[in-house]
This record gives sequence, C-alpha cells and structure tokens, in this order.
Amino acid sequence: MSEEWSRDEVESPCVRICLIHPETRLCTGCARTIDEIAAWSRLSPEARRAILAELPTRTPAPKARRGGRAARLKRKGPA
Repeated sequence: MSEEWSRDEVESPCVRICLIHPETRLCTGCARTIDEIAAWSRLSPEARRAILAELPTRTPAPKARRGGRAARLKRKGPA
C-alpha cells in the first residue's frame, strides 16, 4: 500500500461476524454494542483504544446452552 493511503488510525475490531445477541446486546463477532459500532468512524483514537481495552472482558453471548427442547417443555409446563 502506498504511503499516501496509509493512515495512523486505530483499526476496527470487526471480524465480519455481525450479529447482535438479543440478551447481551453485544455483537457476537467483536463484542461491541450497536452504538459503539455505529459511532466507530467518528470516535477519537483514545475512545477507540478505550473500547478495545474493554472488549476482552465482555461476553457477547452466554456460554451455557439454553436447554433446547427440554427447557422449552419445562417452561411451557403441562399441556
């Protein structure tokens, strides 16, 4: 890449797996909130670095299984 096209910016953590989890409200790919994703291009480098530093502490999707059919039947109760 030529020098004139390179910029000294904090890169986006986007991994192109863009899906907002309904419970955590975080992207399952990069762990950012929808507001952080939308504002990323307008954020200062300092604000971007602060978000990047926080991402490893976030859990974008619950790790435990939700129970599948057995859990649905239990929630539904007797027919």
